[in-house]
Amino acid sequence: MKISDNHIYDAMRDVNTQSFWFAQALQQEMPFTPVSLAKDTRADVCIVGGGYTGLWTAVQLKQQKPELDIVVIDKGLCGAGASGRNGGCMLTWSGKYFTLLATYGAAEASRLVTASEQALFHIRDFCRDHRIEAEVRVDGVLNTATNTAQLGALDTVIAALQEQQINQWHKWDVDEVQRAAGSRQHIEGYFSSVGGSLQPGLLVRGLRRVALKMGVRIYENTALTRLDENQPALIQTPNGTITAKKVVLALNAWMPSMFPAFQRNIMLVSSDMAITEQAGEQLDRAGLVDGKAVIDSRAFVHYYRRTPDGRLMLGKGGNMISFNNVVGPKFDQPSQYAGQLREAINRFFPDLSKKEISTTWTGPSDRSTTGLPFFGALNSNPDIVYGLGYSGNGVGQSYVGGQFLSAMVLEQDNEWTRSTMAKGPLGSFPPEPVRWLGAMMVKNAIRRKERMEDAGRKSWWVDRQLAKIAATTAGRLKSVR
Repeated sequence: MKISDNHIYDAMRDVNTQSFWFAQALQQEMPFTPVSLAKDTRADVCIVGGGYTGLWTAVQLKQQKPELDIVVIDKGLCGAGASGRNGGCMLTWSGKYFTLLATYGAAEASRLVTASEQALFHIRDFCRDHRIEAEVRVDGVLNTATNTAQLGALDTVIAALQEQQINQWHKWDVDEVQRAAGSRQHIEGYFSSVGGSLQPGLLVRGLRRVALKMGVRIYENTALTRLDENQPALIQTPNGTITAKKVVLALNAWMPSMFPAFQRNIMLVSSDMAITEQAGEQLDRAGLVDGKAVIDSRAFVHYYRRTPDGRLMLGKGGNMISFNNVVGPKFDQPSQYAGQLREAINRFFPDLSKKEISTTWTGPSDRSTTGLPFFGALNSNPDIVYGLGYSGNGVGQSYVGGQFLSAMVLEQDNEWTRSTMAKGPLGSFPPEPVRWLGAMMVKNAIRRKERMEDAGRKSWWVDRQLAKIAATTAGRLKSVR
């Protein structure tokens, strides 16, 4: 299978266009010299993609079978993609319980919710044990309403979680919500202690360091140019071929453009983020004093958190929609929605209106039709497995992805390999240009609907109906970067 040469690039060239987090993490590593593959080699396992999914898979494989010879390749630097440029909010699948229930049944839905919650603590403990200073703070998550139309948005799913005895959410009174969120824009809220935030660039680069220490061979600036599905498989790169018994494709948002078979299983959208200059005193006065993640109940959600050094990070999902799922240059540039991010910061935190935004950036989010990831074997070949479709919840749930993929590589017969989530994609979007045109129509309807709701007005009927398409297609769309 030939891979387009357009995917080869040197990530070092683009450090200044990456996220605040990734640039900060690289600065702490400097000076360092990435190692690229320069000759043919052999391995037990070759993992293509050095982000969260690929590195967690490598680590978990080494934890189970230290003798495995594992190679990780990345077309740029490990973490230069979505892993190093997200908002760092640690969330679970509890808000997507109804989608899990409809897709996998009650028992598996409960298991996956619980696994997604445990993942956050596994990440925290792994960072502590391996001295990864990734600013992990499991301080909880606050899910709120910011206008009357959003009131009660979580009631039914929380009642269902309660019935299954897996509920971690508790309703707070309005004063407590506003105090903890630091903003009077929130008029209702549920809090879960299972959530939080971290510095995503430091995490992914820390995972790289630990993987190397465990004996994983990592080659950066080494792009996949061709995959031959032989036994063993041949992974061709510009300067060498890897012969591997097992292959893991951990490309996420880049998967559809490199493997067209996945083109209709994913819709690539942006999540746009901004971070202010230090404003610790203002955030202290507002009440935003820890690392909790705060998210509202919009379809294209606002999310924010305080950093340990007193900055506000705020993001908004669902802005740019890529035609034909191409990860184009705009994903490597400052956000084109900086004005909207500035407006949101001023609305939530009027005292920060005079604080400068240090930088903005954009991250690619690979949304599946269910709003949940899927894992499987490429062309039914058990020696080549893949995982993608985190739909904006990859910070915490890529650890679960590593559990799926490591079990599949080792051909274990357990709850991971038997799960329907490991049986490939469960739905598809229409072909282009229908997909893009339809997505843009729905997106614009949602924007009009939410603007009217913010103004206290009833939205148009047609916009409400179009908005339901998004909710039906991707669960509750409670996903952030």
